Order: sequence, then structure tokens, then C-alpha cells
Amino acid sequence: MDRKQRTLKYSYTFKGKGLHSGKSVTMVVSPAPANTGIRFYRCDLPGSHPMEAVADYVIYTQRCTTLEHDNVRIFTLEHLMSSLVGLGIDNAMVTIDTFEVPILDGSAKPYVEAFANDPLCEETAPVTYIDITEPIVYNDPSGSIIKVTPSDHFSVDLTVDFNSKVLGVQKFHWEEGMDYAKELAPCRTFVFFHELEILYKNNLIRGGDLDNALVIVENPVSDEEISHIAGLFNVEKIRRNDNGYLDNVSLHYDNECVRHKMLDLLGDFSLVGSRINAHIEAFKSGHKVNTTVAGMIRNKYINNK
Repeated sequence: MDRKQRTLKYSYTFKGKGLHSGKSVTMVVSPAPANTGIRFYRCDLPGSHPMEAVADYVIYTQRCTTLEHDNVRIFTLEHLMSSLVGLGIDNAMVTIDTFEVPILDGSAKPYVEAFANDPLCEETAPVTYIDITEPIVYNDPSGSIIKVTPSDHFSVDLTVDFNSKVLGVQKFHWEEGMDYAKELAPCRTFVFFHELEILYKNNLIRGGDLDNALVIVENPVSDEEISHIAGLFNVEKIRRNDNGYLDNVSLHYDNECVRHKMLDLLGDFSLVGSRINAHIEAFKSGHKVNTTVAGMIRNKYINNK
């Protein structure tokens, strides 16, 4: 696919809180020159420099993707990155006043709604694509598998299997050129009910308020257990629906969870730093395996050239 690089027409401001830190965040996403890629600038750190969003700098992948370089750290950037790659935005500067990107509604929809209000700006330089020339296979001890094979365009077949009676086995196919705003952007992050207190006690999801996540209740739970979780997240009343989800939010799609995993995968693979022509088969994907394979692609086709 031959096209020119694109950037945003205007700057867009987002305010919210970090999912894991609970800290208030102001973030501005602005146009950037051709060949900039996506860069993050911490305006709260005097003397810091913009950090390129690439897999070389991944340091942490538990429940989010985190980058660090030259003492600049950015948490939970996957939804923003996904929206940029999904809309065909190649260059942008992200200025943020703390270390975590705001979770907003737990999806990429707020970014897409903002960016899609205006036409993108075409730049003079062409988009560069990496042509994958031979298979790359990564088998993680957790059972997650990612296989990347040569193709004349970008596509993904993703399967999620949490051994869950509620979710079952969910599959989704994605190809470059599909409608990201419709198919993926509204799909929110999800968590199992039995994980909530553990995550909270480990200082994660402190910015979660049950308005920005699907909560899967694998087995019936007592009113006392539900009331306890409601208290942690300052919710007055919640209950388990017949479909196995808490009634804090309603599903946008029956397979919203696998669609969100695809949203995450696109964001994580954007850390290659270049578009790729390849077919990806992913089984039980997550931030660790996604960013590991993105790093393998960078090491083979970019860093060692």
C-alpha cells in the first residue's frame, strides 16, 4: 500500500485519570512533522526530551504497556497508540503532565471521536512498510503464541481463551483498511471479578471506577462480596447479570472482549515504529507477548540494519 504519511490537523486535549495510578492527567496530542513517529513528552519533568514510542523501551507489561527511556516513563499508552495506528495517523507529539495516559472510558473511542472530527493532514514523505520475509514465532511459557508470516498487507487473526464459561473462546479477524472507529474503538478493557481486590491491593486499577471496564463474574457471588467491591470503587449498587457480567456497563458487542484484545494488540504492535506487511496469528495475546514480538521485528528489520 502506497500512501503519504499523515498527522493531525489540530491539537487535542484529554483530561482524566490514570487507570492504575488514579492520578489526574492532562494530555495534549498534537501534529508532528513527517518521520517523527509517535513521541511522548513529559512536561512535568524539566529538561526531559520527547521519547519515541518503540518496543526498545518497554519495561513493564502487567495489565498495561509501559515505556521508559532517559528517566522518562509512560504507563498505559496502548489505547492511545491503537487509536493512532487504527486511524492511519503516523506522526504525533503527545505532551503529558504525569506518567500515565488517562484511561477515559476504557476504550479508544474518546480519541477516535476527537481526531475524526477533523480531516488529517497529508505530509510529503511516504509511509514506510517493513516486509516480513520469513516467519517469526514466539511461544510464551504462559501458553500464549504469536506467529508472524509474510504477506502483501497487514492482517491479524486473534483467539482468546481464558477457560471461562462466560467468555468461551472468542475469535476476531482484522485487516488494514477495516473501520477502526466502528469495529474496535468502542471496545472497553475487561477484568474478572475475582481479580479486582487483588489488583487493588497491589496498587493497580486505582483509577478504575467500574465505568471504564467490563467485569466478568465467572461464578455466582454473594451479595456481601459484591457490596464489598462496590465499596472499593465507590459504586452504590451493582449486581451480576444473567450473561455473567456485572451490570455496571452494557456490552457493545457479544465478543467485545476479543475486540478489545485486538485493540490492544494493534497498539502494542505499533511499537515496531513502522507499518508492517505481515499476517499475525495470535492465541491468548497480551501486552507481554505483543511487545516481545514487536521488539523481535525491530531487532531483525530496524535495529540491526
